[in-house]
Amino acid sequence: MPHNSFQDKANAFVRLLKVMDDLREKCPWDRKQTIHTLRSLTIEETYELADAIADNDWKGLKEEIGDVLLHLIFYAKIGEEQGQFDIAEAIHAECEKLIFRHPHIYGDVVVKDEEDVKRNWEQLKLKEGKKSVLAGVPRTLPALIKSFRMQEKAAKVGFDWETKEQVWEKVEEEIGELQEAVALKSHDKMEDELGDVLFSLVNYARFIGVDPETALERTNRKFKQRFEYVENQAVKPLQEMTLAEMDVLWNEAKKV
Repeated sequence: MPHNSFQDKANAFVRLLKVMDDLREKCPWDRKQTIHTLRSLTIEETYELADAIADNDWKGLKEEIGDVLLHLIFYAKIGEEQGQFDIAEAIHAECEKLIFRHPHIYGDVVVKDEEDVKRNWEQLKLKEGKKSVLAGVPRTLPALIKSFRMQEKAAKVGFDWETKEQVWEKVEEEIGELQEAVALKSHDKMEDELGDVLFSLVNYARFIGVDPETALERTNRKFKQRFEYVENQAVKPLQEMTLAEMDVLWNEAKKV
């Protein structure tokens, strides 16, 4: 079990700062990087972290946390070079924000439960100058996650359905409108209505306490595992097999 002291952790962080200084000074590749060249690499590292989480891979999680942390230190180093900010400023700003947004810990506000905390959080962000409760949702988030976060945030200020049954009725209504669009063969209308179906399904997932991104990824992995079974067990190329022949292997895969 981990047993590093607070000082050990602080020393490790300082060591990483010193390594970053060395890399920026002595390594041609590291010297060349900018916040823009790092961006896509950071996104890739974040997805690798997400994979480790999905796999419950603690060894991988430790490694990926380190990689992501290095990137954050890298951005701060560049910020310091540009005279914008350094890592200490970024960390202190985060601490101040957390203290402000947790008055039930650092102030005299009383909360009943987690939902109270979330509602207070959104209200406090508006006091900080945010013009919309949706302002904190990144534009570049994958659409499925973005829809979930927007719905979640809107709900914190009371803009929400009352019951999951109402939400499911909305799902069925949107499916009907999608079918009507398909009958009209209007691509623009079909795209619009399919988006509404997906958005309403995400909302239903939220109401029943299921993370839609996690649920879809679970199905993705299940499909991949079963399809690869079909590929591996096939006695001839899939292109030469009938759908019925592939279905036999697919049903076998479901039992594995």
